[in-house]
Amino acid sequence: MNDLKRIAWRKSSHSSQEGGTCVEVANLSTTVAVRDSTDPAGPILRFGRPAIAGLVGRIRAGELDR
Repeated sequence: MNDLKRIAWRKSSHSSQEGGTCVEVANLSTTVAVRDSTDPAGPILRFGRPAIAGLVGRIRAGELDR
């Protein structure tokens, strides 16, 4: 990630408009970056696309519900 200012971050349309806690994601050339929306200068996690697709699939299937 050479220039973090050029990354286009986005949040889910289901996120609170009041600025609540959520994650932001950005598509990079070969990975997906994830960060905490309340700490944009904080750590950024990078995942391969298959890992993100697997996580999203499990979330949609309700496998991670408490």
